[in-house]
Formats: sequence, C-alpha cells, structure tokens
Amino acid sequence: MLLPLFDRQPTTRPPLLTVLLMVVNVGAFWWLSNLSEEGTLDTVVEYGFVPQRFTEVDSGEPLPIEVPLQENRVYRTQLSTDGVPVYRTLLTMMFLHGSWLHVISNMWMLWIFGNNVEDRLGHFVFLVFYLLGGTLSAVCQWVVDPLSTTPVIGASGAVWAVLGAYAITYPKAKIFTLLFIGIPIPVNLPALLVIAVKFALDLALGVWMLQGMGGQPIAYWAHVGGCVAGVLLMPLLSLGAAPAGSNWQAEVDEALPMSPDRFDTARLGVEK
Repeated sequence: MLLPLFDRQPTTRPPLLTVLLMVVNVGAFWWLSNLSEEGTLDTVVEYGFVPQRFTEVDSGEPLPIEVPLQENRVYRTQLSTDGVPVYRTLLTMMFLHGSWLHVISNMWMLWIFGNNVEDRLGHFVFLVFYLLGGTLSAVCQWVVDPLSTTPVIGASGAVWAVLGAYAITYPKAKIFTLLFIGIPIPVNLPALLVIAVKFALDLALGVWMLQGMGGQPIAYWAHVGGCVAGVLLMPLLSLGAAPAGSNWQAEVDEALPMSPDRFDTARLGVEK
C-alpha cells in the first residue's frame, strides 16, 4: 500500500480553485452529515449518479429505488428520468461523500496533486478540466454497469483525473510516500510510479468486482475512467496555456528548437 503525503514539485501560482473545490466538498459533506437519515438518503439518491437512471433517461417512466438499511429496514423512493434532473447528477455527484474518511482522502489527494495541475492549466481551465474529468468518470462507471441502482457519489473520479494529468505532466516529480510493508517506510518515489501502482490496484479491484467477487461498494471504474480522462484531457487543455511565469511562444521555442524563428536566425548566423 502506498500513502502519498506531499510532493516536491514547486508552483508559481496560488491554487485558488484547488482550495475552493476542497472548501465546497468539505462544506457539502458537513451540511449532508447534519441532515436526518431520511434527508441524507433523499439527497444522496436524488443527486448521486444512478447508472440505471442514466440508462433510462427520457423514458417517461420513474425509476423505483430500494436501499437496504440496518435493522431490516428498506428505503424506497422513485426517481424522475427526465433529462434535466438526470444529467445534473453528473456534476452534483462530485460534491457528495459518504463519510469523513471518504471526503478527507479525496481532498488529501486533490491538495497534493491539484495545485500543480492548476498551476499548469490556469485557474479557469483547471476548473473545466476537473468537472469534465469527473463527468467522464461517471460515464465510465455507467458503461461498465448500466443497470446499477446504487448511487455513485464522491469526488474520486475528478480527483483521479487530476492524478492522471499529474502523472503525464510531472512523471519524475518526487512524492514523499509511506510504503506499507508490515510497517510504514517513508520513501521518495517518482509520481508516475506512485500513480501507476494506485491505478493498477483500482483496475484489479474493478475487474475483481466484475467477476462477482464482492467487496466494498466502491466505484472503481469511475476511478479508472477518471484517470484515463485526465491522461487524455491534459495534453488537449494545456495547448496554448503556458506554464506560470512563461508565455506560449517561449514554450514553443523550448519544445521545438527548430521553430521558424530559431531556424531563420540559425541560417543567417545571427545571434538573437
């Protein structure tokens, strides 16, 4: 098991959106935890992402939901399958969490890796990236299990998109990590290794659950989909977004030594 504690990759811009997302997530969970049991269930079921609800969107028929509770009780309700309330859950599910451990673990990963991805993309593009990554993670979970009536909640998919983006942008960045081999051992590991190991574990657990092997009700395929989305989105959204303290032309010149400007000066023998 690997537990990242902090990274050693510097930033030049304040992580405004990363902090804002953390505050919103913690605030939403604090509000949710102060509701009654019925109010909490109503909120999670209505605003969590229910794959079968997405499958039956605009069918015109409500979707019956049953959630087993303790003491042989069952929570029952019906969900609208109209387009607007269904599609909005692709966003609202990212800000709901089931426990303090759930929200703290997600926010910890967001704090470690999100500031650098925000630094690379800029504040506004980072917000677009985060929300889009979380949305695509939910869609991945739906593709794998389209008839599930269990609400998917949590920022894990969006956070995994951040991890995927970090892995390909700063693969050699050092992550101070606790490596558990009987006892915790503090080590500095490259980001690509840390994230790849965590990804491989979640992928294996996702396959395990597909085989009907049971386990905790965790949306591992949302994690997998979020990471893949981050890997694919980061190169696209970072086009034209220069690193902090630089500009786009300088980045092009650095990446392409034979860009037209440099080629002309080299051919003329003129030093600029």
